[in-house]
Amino acid sequence: MSVREALVQLGGVATRAALIEVTSRLEVDTALASGEIVAPARGRYAVPEADAARTAAHRVSGAVSHESAALHWGWSVKLPPTLPNVTLPRNRKVTAAHRAGLTLHRANLTVDDVVDGVTSRERTLLDCLRLPDTGAALSVADSALRGGFSHRTLVRLAEQARGPGVLQARRLAGAATHLAANPFESVLRDIAADVPGLAVRPQVPIYGPAEFLGRPDLVDEDLRADLKRDARRYNALVVHGWLVLRFAWEDVMFEAAYVREALTQPGVCVSPSAGPSWTSR
Repeated sequence: MSVREALVQLGGVATRAALIEVTSRLEVDTALASGEIVAPARGRYAVPEADAARTAAHRVSGAVSHESAALHWGWSVKLPPTLPNVTLPRNRKVTAAHRAGLTLHRANLTVDDVVDGVTSRERTLLDCLRLPDTGAALSVADSALRGGFSHRTLVRLAEQARGPGVLQARRLAGAATHLAANPFESVLRDIAADVPGLAVRPQVPIYGPAEFLGRPDLVDEDLRADLKRDARRYNALVVHGWLVLRFAWEDVMFEAAYVREALTQPGVCVSPSAGPSWTSR
């Protein structure tokens, strides 16, 4: 895959080391030089949309917001927004020409809600927790916690919020965790949350009688099954009574119904192809 494709799968932002790990040093340097990716900070890369959002917001005197703001703060998103997210005051009139190429949101932001033309970390999280796509919402919240944002503060923000989407925001704030490694895991966990009888946790270490078997992406310890990234570990898990479900990135991001259907039948081993997995015990 291209460097951009790899960066998208990593959530739209990534460290240099993480990006080189899935591509190569030469490919990353070439992509940076060509503008395929940008470097908002030393050793950290992002999709170009992260910079384009600030230009777009300035054009209409608005604030970069939602997932565009999440990218600005270095948080991973499910998928980079196709158009820049910009928030304007509710009564601000904008011509059709200025609206073109933007995803506009309306809110009367306070002085504390905006930092240098971008919604603050706190406001960005509240906006993202209300996104219609709960997998996208959880991806941002998980990433913020990985980046050091306090879970207690996240929960408090959601509890103090008012208005449409507040119940969803509170639920997702409580469910967010720094343990999710990337948006793929966040989206898969969100899908699993809708499956009756499942209660999955990310990155749970699993041990056999005398050996470490692995750390699956998601595990339900009350059922029974587990992940495996190479054939040897896969066999070890099966020998020890674990059942394995594996999903491709495209399945989790674009085929939620398929993934949900597979999770309702945990006794079936789905696709042993390479990629993150879901397991239960």
